[in-house]
Amino acid sequence: MTRTATTQLPGQLGEALEAMPAERYWVAYSGGVDSHVLLHAMATLRPQLKGSLHAVHVNHGLNPAATEWAAHCVAVCDALDIPCHLFNVDGSAEKGESPEAAARDARYHAFSQLIEHGDCLLTAHHQEDQSETLLLQLLRGAGPHGLAAMPAQSAFFVGTHGRPLLAVSQAQIEGYALDRSLHWIEDPSNRDCGVERNFLRHEIFPLLRSHWPALTKTLTRSAAHCAEAAGLLDGLAQDDLRQFIGDRREGEPLVAALPLSGLQQLPPPRRRNLLRYWIRELGLPVVSTSIMEQIESSLITARIDAQPLVRWAGGELRRYRDSLFAMTPLEAFDATVAIPWQPQRGESQRHALLLPGGLGRLTAHITEAGAAARQTAGLSLAQCEQQSMTVRFRQGGERCRLPGRAHHRELKGILQDAGVPPWQRDRIPLIYLGEQLAAAVGHFYCAPFVATSETDVVTFEIH
Repeated sequence: MTRTATTQLPGQLGEALEAMPAERYWVAYSGGVDSHVLLHAMATLRPQLKGSLHAVHVNHGLNPAATEWAAHCVAVCDALDIPCHLFNVDGSAEKGESPEAAARDARYHAFSQLIEHGDCLLTAHHQEDQSETLLLQLLRGAGPHGLAAMPAQSAFFVGTHGRPLLAVSQAQIEGYALDRSLHWIEDPSNRDCGVERNFLRHEIFPLLRSHWPALTKTLTRSAAHCAEAAGLLDGLAQDDLRQFIGDRREGEPLVAALPLSGLQQLPPPRRRNLLRYWIRELGLPVVSTSIMEQIESSLITARIDAQPLVRWAGGELRRYRDSLFAMTPLEAFDATVAIPWQPQRGESQRHALLLPGGLGRLTAHITEAGAAARQTAGLSLAQCEQQSMTVRFRQGGERCRLPGRAHHRELKGILQDAGVPPWQRDRIPLIYLGEQLAAAVGHFYCAPFVATSETDVVTFEIH
């Protein structure tokens, strides 16, 4: 590697950063040579950066020298006059979990707590990382999105994640570090060939490169081609999705239910492309080929009265009537609980009731008698104050007389008529006054507890 090639690195970095504007740049600094070079090069570019420069180091606690490494990183940042935020996390893997995946998840969870609107997290992934990722994905049977490897920039919680060194080689990085006499950490775990990526890096790639010297550039080019193909597939999926849900306004959340009859009209490859795009856009983990086969056999072609479920790590799909629903796995909770609660005037969400099972927070809003109250459907505040109030969940057999109706009906039938899916019915907070059902939050209020036009009104919301 020539000195000219290493001096080009800041220029390449600067060009990449033009597409990654930010109010604050956070360099993910492990102390290794790659992230040290990124940090140092960013420091040289600081006069032309539009945003401020910061570093973040995550101590996973997995190596006896981890504390020393953290101290080294803080000292390097001090020498460069770059503020450094230090996280201490538990990066150990649970039973059956990949140690590398556990450490990565812990690291990125820490990053997520730091990134704010307008921030950009920078990681030091380079050409060799990109080519290794492509080959790993190929060996795992990935499709175009997986073979596209790592994008130069992507959304990261409320900010962005940039990889400005993807066009830079490992040799350039090491040459830059040696020319400037940088001192970095050598993590011995990077030599462990029991790790898939390390095995490729130390055993397979040198052999391949001895026959195909331009291997890294060639694989990086292939990843770019796959990224283009993946973009075209996403465009097709967006067109198909638009047929089902229409155009979305900017910032409007994506619907978590699709019409099954519409999906069934699409050819299988096109339907799978749409489902993968939809699941990914909802923020759920990517589904494997075997899970997609289960979706086709258990959900798409199931009987109209069936209620099948397909679950994978971090996500699940359910079917009800003519709709396919995507969601995170439902948390288990004790549906027999009865939670005493007496909302007070002026109560805000800050003082709301935390519901079990990850169901959110229940908030009561009080509207005083008057024009606003006359237009608001809710419970009579006087009745709520006269009787003990509890929050419960469906056990079966609950009955309610809806306003304007002469007879009571079972809660189950009311929710069925409203098209509420079965798995949601048991998770609807029920407001009881004494031992009588007074409201199903978000759905209806029961007579005789409904407020009149001349009384204060209590309404309920889940956040």
